[in-house]
Amino acid sequence: MKRLIIGIVVMVVIAGAAVLLVMQNHKVAYSAKTENPVASPAKSVPSAGTLSGKVLETMDSGGYTYVLLDTANGKKWVAAPKTVVTVGQTAAFAPGMVMHKFKSETLNRTFDEVVFSPGKAGGHGGGPAAMGGACPSGGKKNGSGSSMGSMGGGMGAMQSSGRVIVPPVDLAIEKAPGDNAFTVVEIYQQGPKLDKKKVVVRGKVVKVSPNIMGKNWIHMQDGSGDSKNGTHDLVLTSQQQPKVGEILIAEGVLAADKDFGAGYRYKVIVEETTFK
Repeated sequence: MKRLIIGIVVMVVIAGAAVLLVMQNHKVAYSAKTENPVASPAKSVPSAGTLSGKVLETMDSGGYTYVLLDTANGKKWVAAPKTVVTVGQTAAFAPGMVMHKFKSETLNRTFDEVVFSPGKAGGHGGGPAAMGGACPSGGKKNGSGSSMGSMGGGMGAMQSSGRVIVPPVDLAIEKAPGDNAFTVVEIYQQGPKLDKKKVVVRGKVVKVSPNIMGKNWIHMQDGSGDSKNGTHDLVLTSQQQPKVGEILIAEGVLAADKDFGAGYRYKVIVEETTFK
């Protein structure tokens, strides 16, 4: 009898570990095997620490300020939520995710390497530190008021609600035609009113997490919304599996305030989605 009880306990532990592994696959940000959410597949890694140096060049585009810093380790491009910097001053930015061969669609320029930072580090270089930005966090986990912040170096920040938030991609995608068509931010704004209704949205696929709980989880962006509160990134579930980088029209049923349990709660999510 004692051996039987021990055997049952071992089986329960193994089953629990398998469930946690599946859930973690969707909760954790991009892994080393995940492709960069831009046209050219590229690897991305977190930067080692704060980036500081003299500002050599700066430009604003797509809600971001791009800054070329002359650092102790050479010249580095940094992109952060729009902020004020001037050529010649010394600026410091918080660490972020290093993107290789990143193409800015609004600048029509490809950077060999750019660090997507959440903002200035401690307000150095003039002006207050930017909050949120490329690595947003927030929300509330069931029964908790704490914020978990970003994981995996920031490439896909995770809200304490359990959902992955992918940093904003530099986009300006036209809204789909039709009475039930919405931009990403409009879906967030009108979520309760659109609950259980069919919606259409056009956007770019920036992340795909396949075969979790019997469906594929897709993140789409169109350039609308605010990265500080996560309204720039829309999650959809589907039996179809689009490719990262595709610009598609998605149609599905919107669910507002959807709670999957285990801390996975979505302000809005589009389900039963089909793509064209």
